[in-house]
Amino acid sequence: MQAAIINVTNLRLRTYIGFNPDEKSKKQDVIINVEVHYPAELACQYDQVDKALNYKVITKAIIELVETGHFLLLEKLVADILEVTHQHESVTFAKVRVDKPHALRFADSVSLTLGWQKE
Repeated sequence: MQAAIINVTNLRLRTYIGFNPDEKSKKQDVIINVEVHYPAELACQYDQVDKALNYKVITKAIIELVETGHFLLLEKLVADILEVTHQHESVTFAKVRVDKPHALRFADSVSLTLGWQKE
């Protein structure tokens, strides 16, 4: 079996993230990295779009979720994005990392990663 790994790297979006008053009232930058695994044997063999996992559909759904959402916790944001990544039945594994730049005074960012695997 041909196992494909799709990576969406450094998707830069803005959302409401945090529980402090200023975080609730203005959007902040987040950087999203997504890894999705699926069996790509048919896509490799036939070179047909309908045989592959459409990463554009996944990415558009993530953008919609993030840009219209309000999240208190990074955990909830990452969990919701992770849920979007494995909606397609052929996905066997997914991992999402979200960075919140400048969340801490002397750090470039704070990030959280969650993963999901088909049983």
